[in-house]
Amino acid sequence: MATPSMLSSLKYGDSLRVVGISICTAVVCEAISWILIYRTNSYKSLRSSIDKAAKKLENMKTETSAKIAAKKSKTKKIDRVESSLKESSRDLSLFKFKSGAVVALVLFVVFGLLNSLFEGKVVAKLPFKPFGLVMKMSHRGLQGDDPTDCSMAFLYFLCSISIRTNLQKFLGFAPPRGASAGLFPMPDAKTN
Repeated sequence: MATPSMLSSLKYGDSLRVVGISICTAVVCEAISWILIYRTNSYKSLRSSIDKAAKKLENMKTETSAKIAAKKSKTKKIDRVESSLKESSRDLSLFKFKSGAVVALVLFVVFGLLNSLFEGKVVAKLPFKPFGLVMKMSHRGLQGDDPTDCSMAFLYFLCSISIRTNLQKFLGFAPPRGASAGLFPMPDAKTN
């Protein structure tokens, strides 16, 4: 078993620590989300209604596209199903909002802890020279002029995004395929 002193003696010890902490944080955040959201009956019913509406909408659109002359009644039914899907997606986003605050607090505390542990320390070397904005993010808080130096903040950010997204997919907590609208859906071209 690797101890912290063994990790610090490794060439990539700091990087491995940041990645490990990112994995642990993702697991904790998904556990919090499961407790506050995913195990509740409200979430399960919203998710099933979104899945049903998305499937129904997909079937209606394929039927309509198969028939060249689309009737107005079919178009109205499709619009009703689309609006129902948007409403359910918005409700799901609002439902997830409460756990989002708790998860944000956890991430804020972990980021502050990591920031104090790795302040001004190079934790990784990038295999490329980043450009403009990416370089400002990857070199944040570091001394020196080597653009391939990578700060803890950049590595943690990349790990958090990729690990949490993949963990959600693995555990089956990824948003339903029809729930892409979120709190602020794109405006409908038909109504504008």
